[in-house]
Amino acid sequence: MGILKTLDDRERKAFRLHMTYSGIEGIILGVLALNEYVFIHSLRGSNYQLAFLFQFSTIVFLFLVIFNQFRKRIRNKKKMLRITGLVTRLPLFLLIIIPRSEAALAGQSGWHYLFLFVFLIYFSGNIIIYPAINVLLKTNYRHDYFGKLYSYATSLNKIIMLIATFAYGLLLDHDNYAFTYVFPVIGILGVASLFVLSNIDYSRVIQHPEALKFMASIRHSFLNMVNILKINKPYRHFEIGFMLYGFSFMISVTIINIFFQDALHLNYSSVAFYKNAYNILAILLLPFFGKLLSRLDPRRFAAITFAALFMYILFLLITEFVPGYTELFGIKIYYMLLISFGFYGIFAATMALVWFIGSAYFCKPEEADDYQSIHLSLTGVRSLFAPLFGVYFYELMGFTGTFVLTLMVLLAAMALMRWSYRRDKLTKMRYEKN
Repeated sequence: MGILKTLDDRERKAFRLHMTYSGIEGIILGVLALNEYVFIHSLRGSNYQLAFLFQFSTIVFLFLVIFNQFRKRIRNKKKMLRITGLVTRLPLFLLIIIPRSEAALAGQSGWHYLFLFVFLIYFSGNIIIYPAINVLLKTNYRHDYFGKLYSYATSLNKIIMLIATFAYGLLLDHDNYAFTYVFPVIGILGVASLFVLSNIDYSRVIQHPEALKFMASIRHSFLNMVNILKINKPYRHFEIGFMLYGFSFMISVTIINIFFQDALHLNYSSVAFYKNAYNILAILLLPFFGKLLSRLDPRRFAAITFAALFMYILFLLITEFVPGYTELFGIKIYYMLLISFGFYGIFAATMALVWFIGSAYFCKPEEADDYQSIHLSLTGVRSLFAPLFGVYFYELMGFTGTFVLTLMVLLAAMALMRWSYRRDKLTKMRYEKN
């Protein structure tokens, strides 16, 4: 952390607020880490409803294509973030009315749809928050410090997250309906975190006060996205690779929760144990990977990320055929699953960096929010079909067929990242010779 001594006043203030925001968000994410398992284990939601719950966390990014130009023209960024917190986080209070009864939640209960609706509102706030974080940090941190400082804040986030996940898992095993009173607390913390984030200096961000008509603004956003992807080939390859990776990840993530429930019969403490195991590894690795991202082309870095996810899913697949385990304090410790989550720790550490800030390495600082908006919009595109396809493939091919499919798509994503980087490197070498 010797780097902190070299920060100027602006960077030091931004870093302090960034760390505070990341700490509060760590508590929130620690609770949300078990959200999908809560939905199928306590609320008894269906497989397709579970797919929708995950889909909501990413499909909202589709609206970035439309909303990005409007967001950039809002002069008072502090007020924008605070209103976002109030509108999207406070509805979590509604979940306190969900009945604490398995009979009331059985079948196609209306409570399932309330849960889904509240989290659709919650996730919709991210189309404002994520691009804002990217441009705030990119304009307040020097380029050489960007990845390092981000990794420190992310490490703190994950330390607090694993404590919150473990405590929440124990609470849920004691009371399967504890989420009904935990989520209102999370709503308050969500508002507080965005109030903290809103205090980071926005004065260096280029303002766009001119107003366009609704259709003109949509057309401008879409043409801007197409133009960037057309002109910036390395970035285009980066995003195609992420489309392949994202398809693979999204078809598997819902199925993995079903796998834990139906095949491995894990309780909340067991799920929390594995999530904490990979988070501990991710925390240890984040400072290293933060420095590596500052030196390495994002495509090469992404290839490492995709390879780690490949190994995670491969050992999940092996667990289905080699289901040996031991039980300790009510926690089922599957031997192959431990190896699997070891690789997931590497994936979590690298993805925490490349997904959030990787796009910023392909552009100028003042363009960071545009590039991240495109990145997130494409996340929304793949979420339109991938989570539901995952459930469809599972019902058609079972766990084995679905996992094999994800592995094949990940291989294609890794090959594309390697090809794109080597292509540019050879082109540069030929140019320098001439």
